[in-house]
Amino acid sequence: MLNHKLNRWIDVHAHFYPPESNEVRENRLRGLKEGCWLVDKSPEWNPEDTLAYMDRTGIAMQMLSNIPKTLEALHASNDYAASLVKQHPSRFGLLAALPTDDPDAALDEIERASTQLGADGFAVTCNYNGVYLSDPSLKPVWKELDRRGAVVFAHPNAYAPGSMGRPCVVVEVAFETARTVTDMLYAGIFHEFAQMQFVLAHCGGALPALSGRLLILGNESWLPNPNKVTIAEMREHLRRLYLDTAATCPTVLGPALQMTTPDHIVYGSDCGVPCTTEESMNANLTALFGYDGLTQPQIEAIGHNALRLFPAAAKRIQLPA
Repeated sequence: MLNHKLNRWIDVHAHFYPPESNEVRENRLRGLKEGCWLVDKSPEWNPEDTLAYMDRTGIAMQMLSNIPKTLEALHASNDYAASLVKQHPSRFGLLAALPTDDPDAALDEIERASTQLGADGFAVTCNYNGVYLSDPSLKPVWKELDRRGAVVFAHPNAYAPGSMGRPCVVVEVAFETARTVTDMLYAGIFHEFAQMQFVLAHCGGALPALSGRLLILGNESWLPNPNKVTIAEMREHLRRLYLDTAATCPTVLGPALQMTTPDHIVYGSDCGVPCTTEESMNANLTALFGYDGLTQPQIEAIGHNALRLFPAAAKRIQLPA
């Protein structure tokens, strides 16, 4: 049980599953087992249980994200989440998934999600069907998101194969985030498209801990750097990133606060996926509130920092539940 009830926090890192067939659930269960998960039941999700957890904990709104690996499923998932936001406008927000293995399809979905679904932001996977976010083919996608000043939530591939007999969500996701964002730095994406705001899942994974090494070695003469990204530019681009707190407190907060500033730390629970339980979410919150590297007002602000990123959601959050 959580000792400290939250004061109407906004949760930027919350997952969901749309209603699915038995075949889809069985395929997911098979994939989990192949990925070294010790599970005997496919995960399911429903809004009622999630809203009950939010009420118990003091979470005013969750920004929902889910990124299926086929275009048809991705469209259906975004549609379902949009219907939940319409039904519960003060409790849910939509981070519309983008199919970043197909730039044209991603551009179409940006337009559809913005004009038809009322998306608050967008969700992408570091490695989506073999295409990393640093891939040059995605430049038109970043250009359009930048033009819109969009918020982009970047999440690693949590359903990759296991490593050394353990699911990838334990360790590997942290390094995938670090690898991908580092390559985006060298590709010049954060320099060229500075109007976008990126939120990194899991406090940036291993990136904050490795950022010091990157800032020391990242511009050495023996290191390929075709875009001539300077150390000063790297430092500034890293500082501008937003990091959520999901399943990382308190040990990643120290490196995170060396890389960026307290106002760029936002609350994330990682709610709604099989690696997360109410007990683990509460343990993460307890560790956050016990962290002595931030003042209590700064910790409280973590629950509301995301309101600046999502102005439409900030207006909805004032509506009756």
